[in-house]
Amino acid sequence: MTKPGDGPAPHRGVAWPEGGVLHQLPADLDPLTDLGRPGEYPYTRGVHETMYRGRLWTMRQYAGFGTAAETNRRYHYLLAEGTTGLSVAFDLPTQMGYDSDAPMASGEVGRVGVAIDSLADMRTLFDGVDLGAVSCSMTINATAALLLALYVAVADEQGVARSALRGTVQNDVLKEYVARGTYIYPVEPSLRLVGDLMAFCASELPQWNTISISGYHIREAGATAPQEVAFTLANGLEYVERARNRGIDLEAFAPRLSFFFAAHNNLLEEVAKFRAARRMWARLLKDRYGASDRACRLRFHTQTGGSTLTAQQPLNNVVRVALQALASVLGGTQSLHTNGYDEALSLPTLESARLALRTQQIIAAESGVTEAVDPLAGSFLVEALTDQIEQEARSYLARIDELGGAAKATDLMQDEIHQAAYAYQLSVEAGHVPVVGVNVYQEEEEEVPAPGPDYAALEAAQKDALSRFKAKRDPDLLQAHGEALRAAAQGSTNLLPLLVDAVRAGLTLGEISDVFREVWGTHDSPA
Repeated sequence: MTKPGDGPAPHRGVAWPEGGVLHQLPADLDPLTDLGRPGEYPYTRGVHETMYRGRLWTMRQYAGFGTAAETNRRYHYLLAEGTTGLSVAFDLPTQMGYDSDAPMASGEVGRVGVAIDSLADMRTLFDGVDLGAVSCSMTINATAALLLALYVAVADEQGVARSALRGTVQNDVLKEYVARGTYIYPVEPSLRLVGDLMAFCASELPQWNTISISGYHIREAGATAPQEVAFTLANGLEYVERARNRGIDLEAFAPRLSFFFAAHNNLLEEVAKFRAARRMWARLLKDRYGASDRACRLRFHTQTGGSTLTAQQPLNNVVRVALQALASVLGGTQSLHTNGYDEALSLPTLESARLALRTQQIIAAESGVTEAVDPLAGSFLVEALTDQIEQEARSYLARIDELGGAAKATDLMQDEIHQAAYAYQLSVEAGHVPVVGVNVYQEEEEEVPAPGPDYAALEAAQKDALSRFKAKRDPDLLQAHGEALRAAAQGSTNLLPLLVDAVRAGLTLGEISDVFREVWGTHDSPA
């Protein structure tokens, strides 16, 4: 199958219709000297000089379907269809540190992603996938260190050098306390795990993005565009401080930081948001830490907005996803996931996943927007919006700084998001914000079937496989590794090497998480 990037380099200009003003689209707009150049600090116009004229963004598709075997089949399908990066969705028990046979996991196994209990599951998940040839993004936070340990163990088994592994682990636990809620431990030990992972990757996985600082879930919880920028960058600064306090060189880890933003429906506001975030991050690192230009680059992944999808008239979501994907590209994203139109109803079908991927491919191959770098640069509205979003985000950041940083400002951020979400919902219900098919252009809806797996059977099969896995283990080896983890958790030893050894020995995700729960306790959200 031919796809962008195959064969000789294509002609990068676009012939305009006969009689048009221009006959070839310029590579860049000149002079725009006050905005700077693409690939130059403060990177308002993009982190690379040529942007998509040189290389397209990575086309990721997020997938996790009950069992590792089912998810593996979807990965092979997506790779064959032209996906250039994998993105793993985990089920809720995996995110919360419970094995599939735990009482707390009952009824939730495999429902919102793939269940990963053990090294055997991770082997199955990537069976037939060369981890040295594909980049992999894992949306995981409280248990991020455990999932990375499992991934590294599988790569070691494949004979892939750790230095060749490329990908991202979200590992952004602060936004869990602010917006999403899948935290396990209190804030400080959670941040210790974040730091351990960053330090491990700095020495062992030089091409791995050690953290994906996530504004996506903040926006999905109801934040405005300026709040998404402000709270995401505030969390990023907290991680920078934690890494520096551990003695990790800023110039070593800052270039491996990545960010993760949502794309919603207001096309020009979203473009401006991405530009403002890039410029603001560059200025913050330069002004606060004297970082090099290279360390100041904000690289980001985008996912189209899940909360914008409607169960009413679900085919309308095809248009929403296309608009959001276009905003992401016009804003200069480095990778992109497009949602399936049916995700307000169920896990995406093969048909909707294919169409979501084709949406990206059509933008890349047919829209022409990749022919110019930062094609909206100089637009009065886009530049004014970029300035406005940065100004509002800086006001929020000043309030967070006054409280002592993001780790101490989670209540502030949570309150601001709640107020914004409530105000938006009231506006929708009053009809001030139109949502096609919901409060305008409504139709009498036919019931849309929401196909899905037999979750009860899936859970039973997963528990059976886990039982068989546990029966084959060496009890003495398990005890030794469990005690080593307990001792390290009570001290300051980096836990990642011990985690890799522990999962190799057969300890499960839930058993390891229970060790940490015993040592650190759990976080209770304020009432």
